Amino acid sequence: MREAYIVEATRTPGCKRAKGLLAQTRPEDLLVTTLKATMERSKVPTSAIEDVMMGCAFPEAEQGINIGRIAPLMAAFPITACGATVNRFCSSGLEAIAISAMKIQTGMHEVCMAGGVESM
Repeated sequence: MREAYIVEATRTPGCKRAKGLLAQTRPEDLLVTTLKATMERSKVPTSAIEDVMMGCAFPEAEQGINIGRIAPLMAAFPITACGATVNRFCSSGLEAIAISAMKIQTGMHEVCMAGGVESM
């Protein structure tokens, strides 16, 4: 079985719930910012990304639009990059990372992005 590696990690700052600086920022906009920052820092071209898996504990309202597919398209990833939203409640982001790692280990994909998004 092949090895899977985490090449880069990016996150948004933590803020107070409903009162913080990012309270009025939509979750897909936050995710687009982190996707672009991760690609810039990693120096991996977006054309190399084959799959984007995003965990979301409560995929409803603004984040209920298959955010794992929509956000990469908003971030100008190629249409050929697959995208999906994973729900495993509190461990949704971790599950998305585990699924992506398994896809790489089994040879299904070469390069994936994974993480989590939540707007509370």
